[in-house]
Amino acid sequence: MKTPRPLVPVPPVAGRTLDAQLHLLDRQVLDNDGVPVTTVDDLELSPPGSGPEIPEGTPAPVITALLTGPILGTRIFGGRPPSSRLIRIPWKDVADVGVVVRLGVSGQNLDADWVERWIRDKIIARIPGGSRDPR
Repeated sequence: MKTPRPLVPVPPVAGRTLDAQLHLLDRQVLDNDGVPVTTVDDLELSPPGSGPEIPEGTPAPVITALLTGPILGTRIFGGRPPSSRLIRIPWKDVADVGVVVRLGVSGQNLDADWVERWIRDKIIARIPGGSRDPR
């Protein structure tokens, strides 16, 4: 029986380490004004390397974008939406990760908030009193 190789300790990384499933996925995204934009459905990572074998010492992948889009059907029926249908929010636009993901940019410049706007304008506004701002 072959003895397993001991694991190499992970080198320290500058910055904050995030657990994607715990800290990012399904979190609400707010723009710099605190307005809801969307939720995080998936993440886009930098490629780890080429080929089936990843050479030792290759840097770990990093988050390049938050992905959102029409994924409800795929969660219910399985499969994966085409990548062309997913909306990418560049990671450089993320200002803070906490209970919600806060962006450092306005949500009006992103295509990601069309669902929030559509629900607000077509459904909520038709409810008596729904067009008034609760603030």
